[in-house]
Amino acid sequence: MTSMLLIFIKNPRLGHVKTRLARTMGEEAALKTYQILLEKTRQAALGAPLRRLLFYSEQIDPADAWDDSAFEKWVQTEGDLGARMQHAFEQAFELGAKKVAIIGSDCPELTPAILQSAFDLLDQHDFVLGPTPDGGYYLLGMKQMESAVFQDIAWSTEHVLSQTVAAIAAHQKTHVLLPVLSDIDTEADWRAYLSRQV
Repeated sequence: MTSMLLIFIKNPRLGHVKTRLARTMGEEAALKTYQILLEKTRQAALGAPLRRLLFYSEQIDPADAWDDSAFEKWVQTEGDLGARMQHAFEQAFELGAKKVAIIGSDCPELTPAILQSAFDLLDQHDFVLGPTPDGGYYLLGMKQMESAVFQDIAWSTEHVLSQTVAAIAAHQKTHVLLPVLSDIDTEADWRAYLSRQV
C-alpha cells in the first residue's frame, strides 16, 4: 500500500500528557482525557484503508490498544517536533510510500472520511493541510519529501500554518486545505468539544 498515515502519540503517563489541561483539570483528569483522544484517533485511523505507522514519544507499548496487526510501531527520534516529523516522513518514503500524511492525537473530530480526502487531494496537489483555529494544523500530507516544511517553523505558535504554507509556496509547490478542526489543548477546548457532541 503506497499511502501511509503517520501517527504521533505520547505515551499516556500521569503528569506527562496534556499539561495545559492539567493546569486547570488536574493530572488525572488530563490523563483520562488524553486516553479518550487516543481512542478517537485510533478509531479514525482504523476507518481508512491506509498503511499505518505509529510513533510513540518514549517507548513502544506492546500491550496497549493499538493492535500490532493494524499499526506498525516505532519510536520518535530526538529533536524538536520538526526534526521528529521530518525523520518519520523520510522513513515512510524510504519504505516506498507515494503519499504520506501525519496526524497527532489531539483532534477528536478527525474522521476516516477526512483522512481519505487528504490522500485523495494529493492526486491534484503537492501538499494537503488540516488547519486548526489557533494557527496550527492537525494534518500535513505530501507526495514527495520536502524538508523545508519542517525547518524554521515556530512550533506551538499561531504561525505554524502560515509559515508552512509560505515554505510550500517558496518551493513553487501547491497546497490545499482540509476543513478546519479544533485541537484539544486547554480545558476550554475540551468543554467546547463536548458541547458540540450534545
